[in-house]
Amino acid sequence: MRITESQAQKNRQKVVARASKLFREGGFDGISVNDLMKAAGFTHGGFYNHFESKSALACEALDYAFRQMDGVREQMPSLDEFVTSYLSEEARKAPGSTCPAAALAGEVARQPDSIKSVFAEGVERMILSIADSLPEMASAREEAVDLVCRMVGALVLARAMPASSNLGRELLATATESCRKNVTRSNGLRRSGRNSKGPG
Repeated sequence: MRITESQAQKNRQKVVARASKLFREGGFDGISVNDLMKAAGFTHGGFYNHFESKSALACEALDYAFRQMDGVREQMPSLDEFVTSYLSEEARKAPGSTCPAAALAGEVARQPDSIKSVFAEGVERMILSIADSLPEMASAREEAVDLVCRMVGALVLARAMPASSNLGRELLATATESCRKNVTRSNGLRRSGRNSKGPG
C-alpha cells in the first residue's frame, strides 16, 4: 500500500529526530544506516527514499538538534537559568538530548564542509541568542562568544571524565559560577550606563 505524502514526511521527520539523538550519543560513525532505520522503526531499504546519503541525514539531524537548543533557550526565563541548566549534572549525563555543539564538536571537525556549515550556523544562532539576552552593549557579541566557549568547553571536558569523577563536577560548578558572574557583570554595566551602543 502506497503511503501518502503527509505520512512520508512524518516518517522522514521521525528518522531525523531519532538520528539527531543517536548521533549526539555515539557520533556520526558510531551507528550504521541499518541500525538508525531500525531504531526509527523502519527498514534499511527505505533510507534512500528520504536521503541521498548518511551525510545528508547528518546535516538534517544536526540542524534539528540545534533548533531543539533554540527552543530550550527561548523557554528559559533568563540567561542565568540557561547557563545553570546547560552546565548541570543532568546535561552532562544526557548528550543525546542536549547541546550538539558539546556532543559533536570533535566529530564535526572530521566531517565534510556540508556538515561543518550546518554546525557553524547552529553555533552562530546560539551566540546571537545569548547576545540578545545580554544588555545592549557594544561588547554583547564578544561576551556571548566568550560564554559559549566556556559553556561548551566545560561540558565537553566534564563528559570526558569518569562518572564518579569529582573533577567533572568541579569543572561544571566552576564554569557555572564563572559564566553567571559574567552575566551579572554585564547586567551591572547596563545599570551603570557604561559600554552602551550609540552616543552616550
